[in-house]
Amino acid sequence: MTNLRPLPTPETRGRRLRDRAWTVASDLPASFRYAAQGLAYGFASQRNFRIHVITGAVVFGLGVWLQLPTAQLAVLVLTVAAVLVLELLNTATEAVVDLAIGRQFHPLARIAKDCAAAAVLVAALSSLMIALLLLVPPLLNRLGL
Repeated sequence: MTNLRPLPTPETRGRRLRDRAWTVASDLPASFRYAAQGLAYGFASQRNFRIHVITGAVVFGLGVWLQLPTAQLAVLVLTVAAVLVLELLNTATEAVVDLAIGRQFHPLARIAKDCAAAAVLVAALSSLMIALLLLVPPLLNRLGL
């Protein structure tokens, strides 16, 4: 007698994948590798992510040049990090929505994508305001204005 198993249905295949999902990153180095792959994907594929990284580096460099107090530099780092995190979540949201609906249009998919993009926009505008509040006064002082 042969050991024939029935072909997996989408439901049983999905359940098997979910049952094993927690074992994907079996150790800490693997978790960091997966996170680094996500970061590399975001940097390689998302123009806005690259813009935010470069802008954040320039702002932080300006803060160091202006000799901002450590607490103010920390605020700059946190605001830039928030924008980058939201940009990555926006990318993930878009990928999941595209995976779920394919090339079809669905109004809820549009809402999900638009709200994720709006979260990035709100964070970026807030980050800009914080950077201006922290950088402009010492910059004007340094320039003698």
